[in-house]
Amino acid sequence: MAEFVMPKLGADMSAGTLTAWRKQAGETVHRGDIIAEVETEKGNIDVEVFADGTLEKILIEPGEKVPVGTVMALIRDDSAAPRTGTAPLDTHELQPKLAEPQRPKIVPARRTEQPADRRLAISPSARRLARELGVDPATVQGTGHGGAITREDIEQAVKGAAPAAPPVDRAARLRQTIAATMSRSKREIPHYYLSTTVDMHRALEWLGEQNASRPVAERILYGAVILKAVASALREVPELNATWQNNQVALIDSINVGVAISLRQGGLVAPALHDTDKLTLEELMRRMRDLVNRTRSGSLRSSEMSDPTITVTNLGEQGVESVYAVIYPPQVAMVGVGKIIERPWCVDGQIVPRRVVTMTLAADHRVSDGHRGGVFLTALDRLLQHPEKL
Repeated sequence: MAEFVMPKLGADMSAGTLTAWRKQAGETVHRGDIIAEVETEKGNIDVEVFADGTLEKILIEPGEKVPVGTVMALIRDDSAAPRTGTAPLDTHELQPKLAEPQRPKIVPARRTEQPADRRLAISPSARRLARELGVDPATVQGTGHGGAITREDIEQAVKGAAPAAPPVDRAARLRQTIAATMSRSKREIPHYYLSTTVDMHRALEWLGEQNASRPVAERILYGAVILKAVASALREVPELNATWQNNQVALIDSINVGVAISLRQGGLVAPALHDTDKLTLEELMRRMRDLVNRTRSGSLRSSEMSDPTITVTNLGEQGVESVYAVIYPPQVAMVGVGKIIERPWCVDGQIVPRRVVTMTLAADHRVSDGHRGGVFLTALDRLLQHPEKL
């Protein structure tokens, strides 16, 4: 029996709110299927399952705030040998418990914050409204069927109560989450910074030739070239494609570049483009467009939030020439890309105008040093001089 747990969808995420099940008990599920939707400070995330089988039992109801690692459902492996004999099923198998290794051998203490709230008869919609308006459902008299608490009951409770502080909106919660993550990063990670100026003449000339015969909707943006070059450079300096957890470095085989994307309501997120190094530029461009659209419409997948192995942030469109980024833990490096500007440049002994860009590397000194960071930036520069090979 496999356990489907609340995933960790950010460095400082401690809990998420289950908003909906996309599959019901008894349905067949396959690895990669979206089976639940979870609300976090960064928006609603579609959560994937990573096992094949049958959704045997749902343990969490929509509307509940669930700590990371809590078992939310059980997945039966249909390929396993059937149970034999007459011994009864151990009912402890069906009890909610925290996933190992967070709370080993500890069973259902998964709802420590409001155990009484779970016994209330209240609709998921009313529960969410109560949370948004700061109302304790335990103090509300339900008027629905069987005494269930409805949205109208919550709204009436607010009208009859003393004025309360306004609820914190999602944009403010997102800003608070970013602040906590960045504070942790600067507090715990010994950053070092390197920068280099890259001649983009060949890359932009080649890109112009490639796009000349393409429809506008299929043109490749230079950002895709940057992402592919970053992913390719990581093959030469693999220690930058890693995470730092439990006081040790963990090298990651897959290169999943996170792309910093600004949100319309403010703030940003950096979901992953999986296997960036293996994609052609055309595939990378299609996935970039799709990722940006889904990020801003609030339909990201859980793996896209949890899998980035390095992040690229590009502030060139905002007119910024140099970006000295703060690493997003548990990652150990981040690449900053500035504005493309025209500068005098020496080529074969001649001063000529060239379009150049400043690229920076922020890296974790516990994992790499300036020498290896320099090797990475040199590889990045070299790769951009031969865009046709990316």
